[in-house]
Amino acid sequence: MSTIERPEIRTTGLLTQSWAIARRNFRHIRRMPEMLLDVTIQPVMFVLLFAYVFGSSIDVATPAGYRAFLLAGIMAQTVAFASFIVAVGLTADLDKGIVDRMRSLPINPAAVLVGRSISSLAHASIGLVVMSLTGLVIGWRIHTNVFEAALGYLLLLGWGFAMIWVGIWVGSAMRSVEAVNGVMFATMFPITFLANTFAPTDRMPTVLRFIAEWNPISSLTQAVRELWGNDQPLAEGAAFPMHHPIPFTIGWIILITAVVAPLAIRTFRSRTAD
Repeated sequence: MSTIERPEIRTTGLLTQSWAIARRNFRHIRRMPEMLLDVTIQPVMFVLLFAYVFGSSIDVATPAGYRAFLLAGIMAQTVAFASFIVAVGLTADLDKGIVDRMRSLPINPAAVLVGRSISSLAHASIGLVVMSLTGLVIGWRIHTNVFEAALGYLLLLGWGFAMIWVGIWVGSAMRSVEAVNGVMFATMFPITFLANTFAPTDRMPTVLRFIAEWNPISSLTQAVRELWGNDQPLAEGAAFPMHHPIPFTIGWIILITAVVAPLAIRTFRSRTAD
């Protein structure tokens, strides 16, 4: 009678374990390419809809016109929705017991979250590439140097990283994918639309303008527009963050990550405790 030998267990580090889990998520996307619709078809639809339908009714004082003004806002919205993707994916894995199976392996418990973060950040990066290519087709251009262009993309990815921790927190706290959808739609849509993402804030009612200009999404959008040379002169009375959008955006990324990441880790540990 033949015997089955026990497979060899190799000692690996957190990075190797996290990458293995990220690759599992990548394979999941490869087998279900429709999971990329939110970072491919959907952003392209938003770009074309606002550029050709609503754009004719929105005046901006930029030499390149509304289409160049629009791209930074669309990209800021897409990376903000990175939280949505990671929350749905994590809740589904928790609900199906996949996280429990991973944690039964001899791996660092943090590898589950780090692997999810890596795959979600790559997922959001695909959206930035698709929107950049779409923008080039409709006339969007970067008018500054390579360093400032790269810093704009880094701010977007940094914001996406902070939003991923928000998604991990929500995904660990919610008990079903339906609950995640409800919470994220009710919070992310107002946050991304009550900002300067799609239209200037100077024509908003006073209260809404105040909220929009102190909205972190507005700081990110304004920073990217400035770095890419697609901003317009600030209107009289613009809020303080609009005058210093880059340091404000970096500060928000650090603050959100520093506050939400520990909460997300604690909620995840509590949810998966034996």
